[in-house]
Amino acid sequence: MISFNKYLFLISILLCIGCKTSESAAYKSKQALKNNYLNGNSIAIYDGISDTTFVKLKNFSNNFVVDMKYATEDNFLKQKVYACGECYLRLKTIKYLITANTEFQKKGYRIKLLDCYRPLDVQKKMWELVPNADYVADPKKGSVHNRGGAVDITLVDAKGKELDMGTPFDFFGPEASHKYQGFSNKISKNRIYLKEVMLQNNFKSFDSEWWHYNLSESTKEKLANFQWDCN
Repeated sequence: MISFNKYLFLISILLCIGCKTSESAAYKSKQALKNNYLNGNSIAIYDGISDTTFVKLKNFSNNFVVDMKYATEDNFLKQKVYACGECYLRLKTIKYLITANTEFQKKGYRIKLLDCYRPLDVQKKMWELVPNADYVADPKKGSVHNRGGAVDITLVDAKGKELDMGTPFDFFGPEASHKYQGFSNKISKNRIYLKEVMLQNNFKSFDSEWWHYNLSESTKEKLANFQWDCN
């Protein structure tokens, strides 16, 4: 017959094995999430990163199309003002942007990013080129782009084709406004769909530019001049 002390000893060994198995499973699960995060396939791990930290979007998701217009000459300035076309934003902006993009993906669409965070030095350069507050934010006040809380976006379908929004990006006529009523039903529905999903995910629209969205309360963030590495 097994003595009572030996019985307790066997029970403790079994419990210890169970704990190690549980800890091992938890570790493997966390590592799997970490690996997914590093590969840009998961938004599950934000541990240790402040919501206000500037981070690169593609480090958190590869499910966006990125076409940073100011890293090219395909913009209203007709000049390249970014050294390279990386999309950086504050982490909290990226969290909500990914959530919004997930909603679009359910219908077969994805967000195409045309502009993200803009360093204050770039804002100053844009102001030198076009010193008109109707087109460029005065760097003395700055814009939400300079605060890491704004994005310029459109939508693309499964083939990468942009949905018709009635005007191109950076079109400064009345047709660019959300209030413009002269478009076809199809174009109006595209704009409404984009706006509805973004508003549902903590963004605010900008009346005169259908492509521009600000994360709620992002105007409270400080103007920034963080410069990203192009290497």
